[in-house]
Amino acid sequence: MPAVTVENPLTLPRVTAPADAVARPVLTVTTAPSGFEGEGFPVRRAFAGINYRHLDPFIMMDQMGEVEYAPGEPKGTPWHPHRGFETVTYIIDGAFDHQDSHGGGGSITNGDTQWMTAGSGLLHIEAPPEALVMSGGVFHGLQLWVNLPARDKMMAPRYQDIRGGQVQLLTSPDGGALLRVIAGELDGHAGPGITHTPITMIHATLAPGAEITLPWREDFNGLAYVLAGRGSVGAERRPVHLGQTAVFGAGSSITVRADDRQESRTPDLEVVLLGGRPIREPMVHYGPFVMNTKDELMQAFEDYQKGRLGTVPAVHGMSAGGPEA
Repeated sequence: MPAVTVENPLTLPRVTAPADAVARPVLTVTTAPSGFEGEGFPVRRAFAGINYRHLDPFIMMDQMGEVEYAPGEPKGTPWHPHRGFETVTYIIDGAFDHQDSHGGGGSITNGDTQWMTAGSGLLHIEAPPEALVMSGGVFHGLQLWVNLPARDKMMAPRYQDIRGGQVQLLTSPDGGALLRVIAGELDGHAGPGITHTPITMIHATLAPGAEITLPWREDFNGLAYVLAGRGSVGAERRPVHLGQTAVFGAGSSITVRADDRQESRTPDLEVVLLGGRPIREPMVHYGPFVMNTKDELMQAFEDYQKGRLGTVPAVHGMSAGGPEA
């Protein structure tokens, strides 16, 4: 799991919660079901079965892979529309190409993130580069959907290209954890992602036996999703493993610990930590659109069908497709 790393974490700023921080209890742990997305790449639905009041402002998150493709097997998505939210695509291993009808796009690889604000609407496509299709190889990443408040749902689309080298790297007091702040901030250290809805997104790697207790904004919710390995969450040490999401209750700190022993192919505990300030507005979600009312949802489908969300650029090798989630 290459992402972004350093040889000696103790050279990085160290973060820990203050002694008087209130530990957030673990409300629930859920296991993500597996499925397929786009043209058939495997995903784990990280938030399946979690009440939206615990997720707000996040809508869904898919762990894409980890999968070892044979030559000719890598798959992506066809052209499809979005309106009313932001998509965050984080590539841990492998590569993905993105293009949208608003002019955004590029390639991302180990540790890179593409942040697309769909806003009023656009079409986009995500696909493996031709070289990866020819050679095959490992592919592993995340796609997170972040809701927009009603006032921003029809804003102009925006695209952010965040390179792995731009993320804010931090560690725990003993150097046992590497924290990659992709968006938001942790203990005053800000990541590069610019968000309309205040959130924090962190990819944490914990060595066997390592523990982190991080300060966490009290007005944010708290989620931890296990990308790989085994460990525990909360002061009560609730066990978690690959494909599970922990939902934290109220408080001002969160705790994650890696088991002393990990599987041979997964040397560390890999966790994505998410927090956001709930929007607390009505949310109507169907397929590629996330709006506030059913009428707005119907309008989005009508606008898409009448070509108002943009047109597919004339790019060799890319074809138009129907609406995909």
